[in-house]
Amino acid sequence: MAHNKVTIIGSGPAAHTAAIYLARAEIPPTLYEGMFANGIAAGGQLTTTTEIENFPGFPDALTGSELVERMKQQSTKFGTTVITETISKVDLSSRPFKLWTEFNEDAEPITTDALIIATGASAKRMHIPGEETYWQKGISACAVCDGAVPIFRNKPLAVIGGGDSACEEAEFLTKYGSKVYLLVRKDHLRASTIMQRRVEKNEKIEILYDTVALEAQGDSKLLQSLKIKNVKTDTESELPVNGLFYAIGHTPATQIVKGQIDQDEVGYIKTIPGTSETSVPGVFAAGDVQDSRYRQAITSAASGCKAGLDAEKYLGSLEE
Repeated sequence: MAHNKVTIIGSGPAAHTAAIYLARAEIPPTLYEGMFANGIAAGGQLTTTTEIENFPGFPDALTGSELVERMKQQSTKFGTTVITETISKVDLSSRPFKLWTEFNEDAEPITTDALIIATGASAKRMHIPGEETYWQKGISACAVCDGAVPIFRNKPLAVIGGGDSACEEAEFLTKYGSKVYLLVRKDHLRASTIMQRRVEKNEKIEILYDTVALEAQGDSKLLQSLKIKNVKTDTESELPVNGLFYAIGHTPATQIVKGQIDQDEVGYIKTIPGTSETSVPGVFAAGDVQDSRYRQAITSAASGCKAGLDAEKYLGSLEE
């Protein structure tokens, strides 16, 4: 039976930052980066971002995959063991905690004294025709991550969603696009009153109520337009846009701990404010799996730092 002092589940900035802190504290962790866990390659949601210009220290920008690969090189350099398998089941009812991988659910469990969950969250996608063709070629699920990319500069853009996030992303995109269309399926916004007022007053934003996207269209390289429909009149039309941003929510990857650890109504893991500590002593959460608000590489890295330090302190208390 394999036993680890500390195990990290995840593969993004939170996971590798926690690993770097632990490894440098001479508590080299075992990190399970997953094998296309949640349908995303190792590195998580960050690998779907083409160009990162807002991570400090990289003034010339780099891709999400490049940034994660550098983090991985740094964590392994200090002694982290990275295993490309997906943890599919955990038992947090007793210590040491028990873990099983996807292909060994019937085998003896892996045990660990401390556990850091950094499994992230996946942006919800519409899966409309043409989405795969133009994903990261005009279609994105993160305006803050991708909005400043040159292909969107001074071009008409569209955001799908009706909540606060959609309104915030539409406002953010007005800094770069020539015009921003906010596509709302219902006849009203779900956003808070203050956010509604902001988008309604913004001259660069046009709200299209009762509207859904049917298809993404373009040339061989980039998105050029959307086929849209008014759900009340059934009228179909073409909307010329060079960017489409989904703002319809995220799904935290927390199925493996459901019912074993405190989560909010959406499924994000609850942590004690200011820490990475969860409702189960010895289990820590970092990154987007516990952050429904910011969801940025830099905030994930910061929470990974907290988790690494919190886990180090916890393991030290076991030896006292």
